[in-house]
Amino acid sequence: MRELILPDNASPDELEEIGFKYVKEGRVKEGLKLILRAARKYEEMRKNADAARLYRYIGDYIAKKTGTEKARPYLLKAAYLYIDLVEREIAKPDVDINALDDYTLNVLEVFASTGDTGLVKKYAMRFGNIYEELGSSLEEIREFKGAIRAYESAFQYYKMGESESDLKRVASKLIDLYGNLAESRINAGDIKGAADSFYELSKYIRATFGPDEHYIEMMETAAKNYEKASKLAYSEGDLDGTTANLVRAEYAYLLSGNVGRAKLVGINAIRILYQLVGNYRAEGDNKMLHKKLLELTEALIGVWKIEEAVAAYKETIELGAGLADRILVRVALLKSYISKKQEYPLLDIVDVVEFYVKRKRVARAYEILVKVLEKDRELEEINRKIYEAEGYY
Repeated sequence: MRELILPDNASPDELEEIGFKYVKEGRVKEGLKLILRAARKYEEMRKNADAARLYRYIGDYIAKKTGTEKARPYLLKAAYLYIDLVEREIAKPDVDINALDDYTLNVLEVFASTGDTGLVKKYAMRFGNIYEELGSSLEEIREFKGAIRAYESAFQYYKMGESESDLKRVASKLIDLYGNLAESRINAGDIKGAADSFYELSKYIRATFGPDEHYIEMMETAAKNYEKASKLAYSEGDLDGTTANLVRAEYAYLLSGNVGRAKLVGINAIRILYQLVGNYRAEGDNKMLHKKLLELTEALIGVWKIEEAVAAYKETIELGAGLADRILVRVALLKSYISKKQEYPLLDIVDVVEFYVKRKRVARAYEILVKVLEKDRELEEINRKIYEAEGYY
């Protein structure tokens, strides 16, 4: 079949649409040529976000098929277009933090894929500075939620840049902000919200002091507040809220090292969850059945009942599960393993995965997570069982 001849004045949208159609049909060479034409036209029009997206697509496609060398020019083109977009965004009076997240993460992902570790560190530090300045500006005008988000990005980027002093400085800011947030939520009667704040606070205490008594105390405080929130939900007849908070308490207790309490809370959650799963199955409420089966899977992993967990997860998969669900189950496995083996350094991986999930980069989060699980024989074996539940053999 001959390539469709499109006029020189064809719009980039048309070129892109037909190009992707050709690639999907197996006419890859023709399709990529059209996508490249579209990228160049977007670039001429100063639509750099669209141009960068297409250059990256071409680079990623070629890299998967032939390796990085031939893909490199397209990937680097994408990276530098994204850098231009970062500079444009931070020059605006009102920065769109969602757009900024997208641009900065694309830059670092591209440089990582091309093996340019020096550039990853260079731009990670540059972006860390940008986000720290943005956080300070937002904090000054008392937009604390936005400040926290900006500082969390700065923290992760300084970690990529391997700058211990910058990391600890931003961690200190996050400790103050999360501490104030936890206190205000307790005063407002938002127990679950306070527990979330204590959980996040514990991450940055660990980053500053290591997994010492300060970290343990704060993580256990999170656990106690989740447990308190579960009791409050139960008193109001809200079994869904009860189990959701019990599972959160179970894992916070695990990460605080209070394994005995974690087991008691976990068993209580499992008992109620089996009841709820039965109820929703009988009612034909597949949305809630899916949600509670996932919670049941987490709760069972937390008490290391792996076979039962995989069985519950298999039923979840049969109802339909996205990448976020696959990540959630594997994060539960990693957290439970960390508690079991006291491998607290692995919590850094959990933090990175949770950061990518928050920033809606679930594919990247999943990739990082699976690589870690494959490095340990016990985790790899359990992950194989999870794969089987998902239909992979």
